[in-house]
Amino acid sequence: MAAGFEHIAQLADRGFVLSAQARLLDSGEVLGALNPTQSLSPASVTKLYTAAATLDRWGPQHRFTTRFVSTGSLDAGGVLNGDLVLEGGGDPALTSEELWRLIQKLRERGVSQVNGDLVVSQWRFGPVACVTTDRCQTRTEGTNAYSALLSSAAVNYANWCATVTPAAPGERARITSCDTVAPTIRVDNDVETVAAGGAVNLNARRLTDSQGDLLRVTGQIPTGASPQAVYKASSDPADQTGRTLASLLEQAGVGVRGYAVSQTPPPSNATLLAAVEGKPLQELLLRTLNYSNNFMADTLALDLTSGAQQGLPEAGAALERFAGALPGHGQVTLRSGSGLTPENRVSAQDVNALLGAMYDRASLFPTFVAGMQVPTNGPMRFIRRGSQTFQDHVMIKTGTLNEPVTVRAIAGYFRTESGRWGSFTVLVNGTASTPYLAWRDTLPLVSDDLTAMIESH
Repeated sequence: MAAGFEHIAQLADRGFVLSAQARLLDSGEVLGALNPTQSLSPASVTKLYTAAATLDRWGPQHRFTTRFVSTGSLDAGGVLNGDLVLEGGGDPALTSEELWRLIQKLRERGVSQVNGDLVVSQWRFGPVACVTTDRCQTRTEGTNAYSALLSSAAVNYANWCATVTPAAPGERARITSCDTVAPTIRVDNDVETVAAGGAVNLNARRLTDSQGDLLRVTGQIPTGASPQAVYKASSDPADQTGRTLASLLEQAGVGVRGYAVSQTPPPSNATLLAAVEGKPLQELLLRTLNYSNNFMADTLALDLTSGAQQGLPEAGAALERFAGALPGHGQVTLRSGSGLTPENRVSAQDVNALLGAMYDRASLFPTFVAGMQVPTNGPMRFIRRGSQTFQDHVMIKTGTLNEPVTVRAIAGYFRTESGRWGSFTVLVNGTASTPYLAWRDTLPLVSDDLTAMIESH
């Protein structure tokens, strides 16, 4: 029974498990259905739940605040006699630029020296226990950026960034920090500068030993080439924040004795010295959805929890409660806000209930749909497949997992030729015995089915 999804149904013959549904939002008419109530892994389509739940909680203009507080006294000479505490506010897009602005506000307050330590407080959450293989491996080795660890006081998306710049042929390339004047992470530089016209070939890994994080970069870069940035997840986001902030404070001429990381809240009698607000939620969601940023999505989900030292199970429970209150939505299993957790389970009918509920929220829908990609001009080039009708008429979020089984998921909205709005969800899950499934083999099938629905309405 694959009415409306005859093309995507072909994957069932190859052993894949499917759940799909498409419907018009004005009338509720179902245009296509294929096992619509089958619960499957949605991978990063989960991020639609995180986006919707945060918009429902705070609205598009909400900003997360990062603060400097202290119980110490500030004397007439600008010396803060006590620890300077950075209170992490769970901002998923806190960067070195925001920290620099925070330091300038501190200096405007008159602080020029700290007779104490810099303390990074991640009392809201962090270090968050890893629950996926990728994140657990990141504690000892960072080979990518997407599996960043989580903290309410993380900076720069919990990734180290280094810039590789060519020197003269035969010489070592120069490696500098993207965020501070001097690198705050140890660097093992084995990058050779080759003659102009050669290929850029860089390989980077972040390792962790008894001295902390080490970025090892090897390969080659030709003279005259543009500087190349490399990103690798850190082993301890709060420690990364401490190192980065201590370096920035030194550059600003504000001396501190050292830095430490804390899981306890600042004392209730701590005085606010400076604060900086992050970007509005509507901008955060644009980045979270467009680039499927796992760190941002899970941080936002953790922000939905209450209390101290919360983890991904509690974040998932908050998302489940939100989903359970949506009209027409069934029971789901959500263990993270990013979809990295393979245990997440939803059905195509569930996701369409979410999409329909957000479509009906006139004040939230513009921000929600803005985070999705239109294939013809979206930042992810792999989605530019299928008919031109499909590429021009859909707004989508995709989800991809390769372990423990293949997941190819896609959900979003479409506009018919007559201008009517619809929603659709296609979830494809493999098994231990199914072959690898590429997006180039999946998207054209989705496109063929959706194109027929769009052009016939």
